[in-house]
Amino acid sequence: MQHANYPPKRLRFGVFEADPRIGELTKHGKRLPLQEQPFQLLAMLLERPGELVSREELRARIWPETIVDFDQGLNKAISKIREALGDSAENPRFIETVARRGYRFLADVAVVQDGPREAAAGDLTVQAVGGRLSGPEAGISARPPPRALARRVFGFGFALVLAAALSWILYTSRTSSPTIRSVAVLPLGNLSGDISQDYFADGMTEELITQLGQISALRVISSTSVMRYKGVGKPLAEIARELNVQAVVEGSVLRSGDRVRITVQLIRVPADEQMWAKRYEGDLRDALALQSEVAQAIAEQVRATLSRQQQVALQKPKTVTPDAYEAYLKGRYFWNKRTGESLKKAIDYFSHAIATDPNYAEAYSGLADSYALSGDWEYGVLPPQDAFRQARAAATKALALDDNLGEAHTSLAFAFDLYGWDWAAAEKEYKRAIELNPGYATAHHWYAWHLLVMGRNSEGIFELRRAESLDPLSLIISADLADALCIAHLYDESVQQSKKTLEMDPNFAVAHYQLGQAFEQKRMHDEAIAEFQRAIELSGHSGAFDSNLAYVYAVSGRKREAENIVKDLEAQPDKNPSTDANIALVYVGLGDHDQAMVWLNKAYKARFNPSILLRPAFDPLRSDARFEDLRRRLGLLR
Repeated sequence: MQHANYPPKRLRFGVFEADPRIGELTKHGKRLPLQEQPFQLLAMLLERPGELVSREELRARIWPETIVDFDQGLNKAISKIREALGDSAENPRFIETVARRGYRFLADVAVVQDGPREAAAGDLTVQAVGGRLSGPEAGISARPPPRALARRVFGFGFALVLAAALSWILYTSRTSSPTIRSVAVLPLGNLSGDISQDYFADGMTEELITQLGQISALRVISSTSVMRYKGVGKPLAEIARELNVQAVVEGSVLRSGDRVRITVQLIRVPADEQMWAKRYEGDLRDALALQSEVAQAIAEQVRATLSRQQQVALQKPKTVTPDAYEAYLKGRYFWNKRTGESLKKAIDYFSHAIATDPNYAEAYSGLADSYALSGDWEYGVLPPQDAFRQARAAATKALALDDNLGEAHTSLAFAFDLYGWDWAAAEKEYKRAIELNPGYATAHHWYAWHLLVMGRNSEGIFELRRAESLDPLSLIISADLADALCIAHLYDESVQQSKKTLEMDPNFAVAHYQLGQAFEQKRMHDEAIAEFQRAIELSGHSGAFDSNLAYVYAVSGRKREAENIVKDLEAQPDKNPSTDANIALVYVGLGDHDQAMVWLNKAYKARFNPSILLRPAFDPLRSDARFEDLRRRLGLLR
């Protein structure tokens, strides 16, 4: 059985380590006996610490075609794991049973970077995967002992002093409560009564999510997912179940001139227990400080362990002019809409924010994000080289002003990846971005594609699953996971993932496109054709959709229809580099490798996105010396 979507490195939890690459479980360095299926189940739970892993997921991954009693096999595997870990169902430290639904791994998990086996635990480099990491023995118990609360008071006015006192009172009264590891910040309500001020409330919501996302001990749901609940009125318990979180933050924003008031409360679900509530008020120029204060108070209430770097990030004083901050929020509002026109508006607003406050690092970061997407084939706002140059310049400026902005490191990495083909620089920036803001789903999402292009499929799929856990309702992350599974030749899992995406939105064209790719590799040609036609029907013609339809026509014997499509693609007057590569794909299907290489070399000269070469449809070219030479020029040969 392939393990392409299991965590790629050794994982530590308490005194145990698991290495999914070789199926080995150790305690204090001594190997423990554990059979293949129980280890595979353990690896799935370790992949998503603190999250519910459903019985359906376990069955699809580990027992996909079993004819034996699934319940009996699952129960036996769980018993074997608990026996190896010295755990119990009645008083679990590691594996919690969620009745009739699945299982959840309770303890903290860390990735252990490869190094000398004889190194002491304190000498190993660890990276938090989920839960709380606080030293070599982190994660021994799912119920950490009470810890001292930092009583640092910083200069943002009287509200900060009151918040510190209130946090201490609430903290000391709740030390017996279970640690919360996951939270969703629901869209803050706009109390102004003016719908044109929605951008302000939405922007404050996203900024609070960004602040909390810096805390590695918390899984914080991305704004893309939570914004779907704006104005919906669902019960909190139902929202929490859909997002798989233990607590929610809800509240409101009222802005009056240059004054802003934020009211928030933290609620544990499904008990519907209000853990904490507070009202904050101040000048608009201090809005970032207010957000930091709210984030720190929430971290204290859920008993999240903050690293020194995270404490500094939350306490660092920041002030911006009201006009610049308002323009920044509008920029983020339009950036999140993800259309060509909205990206143009985002660039205008971020540019205005910078003109108003030239030292506003976050505005440069937003500008870098907007330019980074503007050169992608999906939006086509700018030529790729122009987009790369401007994205890199904006991200570099943002980092010169504040090197601790994870979003700016992500944008710079994306520019290096997509346009610069500087793979080593991109890797460095992605790792730094995730270190600074482990809750930033976009960083995990884009880093996954970097890893896939590098041929590191298992790591790429792992990062996409992490992105999905942070942004569970993101259609594009879900669809891209299906794409990655197809690239890894896990076609059945890819089909299941695409169907999962379509359950969220049956009219999402990209999901139909990804499903078609998996069907074409399973040689289900009629089904693949139907999916590509549906994608075109929903979203219009594009190089990716049309070329894949033509490819299936070609490999299924309908060559004339394939040739008609490729002629239309070649005749387009405004082809982008990705279209050139898509034309090459059709020629692979037609068996004309010479023409395929001609078009791939055109795409190379125009600085195309080389991720298209990962598609299994290009497999017939992989033994061609010319294809290998192309990969060498791209720097992809290892």
